[in-house]
Amino acid sequence: MSTPNGFPQHLGACVTQSTEGGAVQDLHAKKAGKAAKAAAGSNGVLTFEDPPSVGTSLNETLKLLPDELKANMKIKSVTPRPPRKPRLERAASLDEKSWRRWRRFRTSQESLTDPNETSSSNGSLQEASLSPPVRSRASPCRQCCQEVSLHGSPDALEASPVGKSRGSTSDLGKRASEISSAFGGLLRGKAFAGGKPRLSQIMPARPLPPVELNVASHTLRTANRIDSDCMDYRHYSQHKFGRVSSSLSDTRLHGNGMVYDNCSTDSMKSTFSLLTPIRSKDVRSRSYLEGSLLASGALLGAEELSRYFPDRNIGIFVATWNMQGQKELPVNLDDFLLPTDADYAQDMYVIGVQEGCPDRREWEIRLQETLGPHYVMLYSAAHGVLYMSVFIRRDLIWFCSEVEYATVTTRIVSQIKTKGALGICFTFFGTSFLFITSHFTSGDSKVNERKLDYNKTIQALTLPKNVPDTNPYRSSSSDVTTRFDEVFWFGDFNFRLNKDRETVDSILNQNPETDVSKLLAYDQLTSEMSRGSIFKGFQEADIHFRPSYKFDIGKDSYDTTSKQRTPSYTDRVVYRSRYRDDIHAVKYSSCPVIKTSDHRPVFALFRVKVRPGRDNIPLAAGQFDRELYLIGIKRRITRELQKRQEQKDQKSSSVCSVS
Repeated sequence: MSTPNGFPQHLGACVTQSTEGGAVQDLHAKKAGKAAKAAAGSNGVLTFEDPPSVGTSLNETLKLLPDELKANMKIKSVTPRPPRKPRLERAASLDEKSWRRWRRFRTSQESLTDPNETSSSNGSLQEASLSPPVRSRASPCRQCCQEVSLHGSPDALEASPVGKSRGSTSDLGKRASEISSAFGGLLRGKAFAGGKPRLSQIMPARPLPPVELNVASHTLRTANRIDSDCMDYRHYSQHKFGRVSSSLSDTRLHGNGMVYDNCSTDSMKSTFSLLTPIRSKDVRSRSYLEGSLLASGALLGAEELSRYFPDRNIGIFVATWNMQGQKELPVNLDDFLLPTDADYAQDMYVIGVQEGCPDRREWEIRLQETLGPHYVMLYSAAHGVLYMSVFIRRDLIWFCSEVEYATVTTRIVSQIKTKGALGICFTFFGTSFLFITSHFTSGDSKVNERKLDYNKTIQALTLPKNVPDTNPYRSSSSDVTTRFDEVFWFGDFNFRLNKDRETVDSILNQNPETDVSKLLAYDQLTSEMSRGSIFKGFQEADIHFRPSYKFDIGKDSYDTTSKQRTPSYTDRVVYRSRYRDDIHAVKYSSCPVIKTSDHRPVFALFRVKVRPGRDNIPLAAGQFDRELYLIGIKRRITRELQKRQEQKDQKSSSVCSVS
């Protein structure tokens, strides 16, 4: 209930009682103020421990009171008196006890934060406006108002123990403090709105200490810690590798409101990991059966492709070797598959063999042993003594379609499978690949027969079968090479040099630094390709190596037998693409250190552009030859252990002689 002047009735009564007591000014004494605090504290009313002078507080209050109240008030000056002996306090309720404990706890906390304050009255004004944890329905602020109204009513004053000492200085000091705190709260905008208190903003006593940018726990930081030797990996890889993971999922994840110091993000990804965290909603909406070319959730889409290949180019190693049916395999294939002049290994290795060794499985194990645990054999096929093996980095096997193969026999008697072709095809992301290895008819003068072998191969090779054509509008039913985006054809094509042995030897002796441009002027394949009679649409990288045929086994000399065969470039690698400049030849060379056959292996390194695809193709689902993988890795470990043991034995067997 309010007075005509707009103030609550109980507050007006409280002002009247305080002025009629006749002992207002004796509150100037500090001891009287502390006694008033002790008396008021027993009733659960929040007051100042060291209250300001009543003359100051009341004058400020009266300035804000209506003029009618000022006219009715009379303030008399009195001589300060010592406080009386405090009376017995009434029993406090559980709510009041909890409130007191909470207030003492807050007061002690604030006293510790401000070294300049030594008393327990630090921030008492803020404490009066705070709402402590209350278990009952009535709030502490409402209890405070009830206490003020209790002292403002004459009947209530008679009933309460404190009310009996109405004219005492302690009673007046207590009520003056109550008036000052209550009016201060009302006039500062802390009045009750709708029965609920409005809390004032609490400012810290001093600036808070700075928070670390990365608030991940020590355990997470330890789990993601990188070895000190590899701390510069990202900076090094940006300059050397040419491509570094661009984590699109990370960028989008942080752009949606997550900050870089989020513990969950730190726990989901390592510092330099290619793998990025996958959100649950993306997993829910992701479909591995169908997808759009631009869909963010497509397994073969643009986002996944850019994450693994930001420049959208992969490295492919293509090699051909006529093994001459030798049982003996080279001791070391490192110089063949991992040439020293190439800085980095390739993403894909495709090796074609003609007249392969009798034990095809042993050959594949040797390939796996050489390439190591980073590669798996995606597929291998054979047509008689024609072998082809496809190895791919194990991280990329999920982006390959099902692998298909087909064979063609070019001999008249089809049971003899020494001449013919073997093709393997699959789709990687959205780019289709076709690899063909062939062994054409031999003989210096049988150029037409070799062209017939080529024509029969492109017509009879029935690929693809189940994997859809990425661009059927540019395909031809009469030429298998037009049905794929990227085609690599390699093998022993048996094209010779149209020149006698003496002339070829003289040219080779004159140009020991592999200047073979004069020899290529007599090359049959170069001449036929320039006419367009074979390998239409195909290209070949520039040749800067010596002829790969025909050598004496185990020697660097060409044929010294009675036949005196002319050295020739029989082993070749050619390529074609549906799109211009998709294939870039990086290196084209032979491996002269492998001498177990009369042919030298020939290999080429390519950079090939890859496009995003759709998820509507039959995927290989990560299948590879696991048994071959385990055997090859076991062989690799055993070889390393043997090498270390040999070095150890060699050191222990060395004898120092003293002369």
